[in-house]
Amino acid sequence: MSLLYRDVQREPFAEASHFREDFYGCLTARRDELFELADALLCADGPVTSPVELTLVPEHRRGHGALYDALSRGRLDAGRLRRTLAALPQPKAADDRLVLAVDVSNWLRPDAECSADRLFCHTYGRGRDQHLMIPGWPYSFVAALESGRTSWCQLLDAVRLGPEDDVAEITAIQVRRVVEDLVTGGRWREGEPDVLVVFDAGYDAPRMAHLLDGLPVEILGRMRSDRVMRRPTPTQLEYANAYPQGGRPPKHGKEFRFARPETWGEPDAATVQITDRYGTAKAMAWDRLHPRLTTRSAWIDHDGELPIIEGTLIRLEVDRLPGGGDPLPLWLWSSATAMSAGDVDLRWQAFLRRFDLEHTFRMIKQTLGWTRPKLRTPEAADRWTWLIIVAHTQLRLVRPLAEDVRRPWERPVKPNRLTPARVRRGFRNLRPTLPCPARVPKPTRPGPGRPLGSKNQRPATRYDVGKTVRRPDTIIERDRIRT
Repeated sequence: MSLLYRDVQREPFAEASHFREDFYGCLTARRDELFELADALLCADGPVTSPVELTLVPEHRRGHGALYDALSRGRLDAGRLRRTLAALPQPKAADDRLVLAVDVSNWLRPDAECSADRLFCHTYGRGRDQHLMIPGWPYSFVAALESGRTSWCQLLDAVRLGPEDDVAEITAIQVRRVVEDLVTGGRWREGEPDVLVVFDAGYDAPRMAHLLDGLPVEILGRMRSDRVMRRPTPTQLEYANAYPQGGRPPKHGKEFRFARPETWGEPDAATVQITDRYGTAKAMAWDRLHPRLTTRSAWIDHDGELPIIEGTLIRLEVDRLPGGGDPLPLWLWSSATAMSAGDVDLRWQAFLRRFDLEHTFRMIKQTLGWTRPKLRTPEAADRWTWLIIVAHTQLRLVRPLAEDVRRPWERPVKPNRLTPARVRRGFRNLRPTLPCPARVPKPTRPGPGRPLGSKNQRPATRYDVGKTVRRPDTIIERDRIRT
């Protein structure tokens, strides 16, 4: 990493130049080819449809054999690259806090029988009311979000989920590592607002808050509309007044059923906002609500008394959706308590910014060609994924320097409103002014290869798809496995 003092605000050109040098330092094997491959991703005309076609880009000075060799046998220090990404200037929300979004995107490989560590990935939108499970590699991404309507974000980490991994535990380790890198890089200091980590409905927000305990973070997650939560535990005086005959004090308060409005009671905070895209947005918040945990499912391995994880429950209701669909109430749970009306508005607005990460997924798949290569090994897929993240990061760093290279039929766009794909069009004009530490290739002769007419005597291994570790369902089964 660069040894410059991180508090000094550098110009965009200097920031991009130092990042390219730091990225080159993270490469430990086949570094010149991997560096030029990242440049070819940014300088290619049009979307990337095949990695081998990148060898025809003038910025790529090596042959196609070097490309395959680098993806198969190259080495990249992922830990150092993560710290480099975390030390860059990060976008912040309206209240000057870091907002991180966590989500999973799938690299589908249904026909790759010789590729290991494939899982069944949930897909939707491939037909009317069709939800399919297709084999592939799921990747968990963490990104820093910007404020306002934008398609930009800063990708900070990517982890491939394996057959033996528990998604919640691996995601918690990933987020903890990213937050610690942000603190080490000087992007969060003592006294600043806690880092807001936004999850979608696929994660259990209270459990993520428990796994990330001890970090300066606030968890904000979407909840299913059929959940049931509990109110705060009543005090001894409240219990004595409600039950004068005595009895064992309860551990949980009364039920709060999302589907039964009669159990809600009066909200602790309520706001009304007029928006352009959603019409009138009404939000209600109830303080100190928690789920009643049981020693089953995700908590089957928990020893001791189950925790009480209190937070703020937010219900958001809007008039319309941008796509014209029927708007349903949105339920959010935050690990913070004692929120004001302004804090409630900031939370649901930050959750809506989480969908900016979906634009990034679409860009890296359709434009940068993240899921285009037919790579066999998951290690090669990890290297290609990091190259995609590096390429996207360079686009964000040179965004203030890029000019709008538009097609004749496209409307002019202000420089500060360029999308990542529009910035990529002009990267070739900026590259000659940026440092290129990759060395000049040496002339070589290709090997003879396999003799003509001979057959492969070492057929590739076939791998099964799916999880390889079964979680216990009951306490008896858990204890039997432990003994």
